[in-house]
Amino acid sequence: MSKTIQIRMAGYGPPTTGFSKALKFIGDKLQAEFGPRVAIEYVWNIMDHGYKAEDILTLVENGEMTLGYQSSSYLTDRVPELGFVDLPFLFASNAQARATMDGELGAFLAAKTEARIGYRILGWFENGFRHISNRLRPVHLPADLKDMKIRVLPSEIQRRTFELLSAVAMRMDLTEAIAMIKAGTLDAQENPLANTVTYGVHKFHKFHTLTSHFYISRPIFLHRTAFDAWPEDLKRAMQKVVTEAVAFQRRLAVEEHEQSRKVIEDAGCEIVELNAKEHAAFVAAVQPLLADARKMYGEEMFKMVSKA
Repeated sequence: MSKTIQIRMAGYGPPTTGFSKALKFIGDKLQAEFGPRVAIEYVWNIMDHGYKAEDILTLVENGEMTLGYQSSSYLTDRVPELGFVDLPFLFASNAQARATMDGELGAFLAAKTEARIGYRILGWFENGFRHISNRLRPVHLPADLKDMKIRVLPSEIQRRTFELLSAVAMRMDLTEAIAMIKAGTLDAQENPLANTVTYGVHKFHKFHTLTSHFYISRPIFLHRTAFDAWPEDLKRAMQKVVTEAVAFQRRLAVEEHEQSRKVIEDAGCEIVELNAKEHAAFVAAVQPLLADARKMYGEEMFKMVSKA
């Protein structure tokens, strides 16, 4: 009898999030198909076990976990091409962003990542469009962010974006950001509304502005040595179920956005929806970065976005 294959899947949120539900979706499908040939284990939130959110990258790379997800921005120092999808206002809609990440650009970025890190990337969860929350004042224009200390993901593209928007951008892990928000030493953060609620930020930040400045994906990566050693039928099944789980998670993301907006409003927070002129001011402020990006990345990746 062949040895049972252990599959440990990890994330960094409670089991109620769409990402955790998507992991359970994967595990349930594999368990139903392969029965005792696989043993599925979940670690919903590595931060509950003393890790930082970014540690999931190392846990999977070292093989302590089999499968994980993380915002692509965390990998930009090692895979510079991933910085391209950190560019502000790159995508006009969820549909365009999804088509791009499921298509030529997503495949290109997966290959670049696998060339540098011991992963197999099987798909892209949707972290989605990100918005700004802060504890100081309503934000309608970039000038309203002047001197505001804001946490950004560990990405130089994101850091420069917020410098152009007049804020004081601070690269840091989620764990540190949550602690500073609770202590009142961090003025602002940017996240999808679902993340803002999941991590309780709305309890400390009254002002929320729907800027949709970044669209971030979360690659689903597996420990390559383990995955490549699996029987062919299990590898095929994992690829198939991850593709199905991506669609499942994206449907949940739409629901979570609306539910989270209601939670924020019910907490007495103020939500600012930018009008066309205000939105244009944000786009104009980051044009120097977009101009530099065309020199840095070339036109090919921009064409992949346009084709989607």
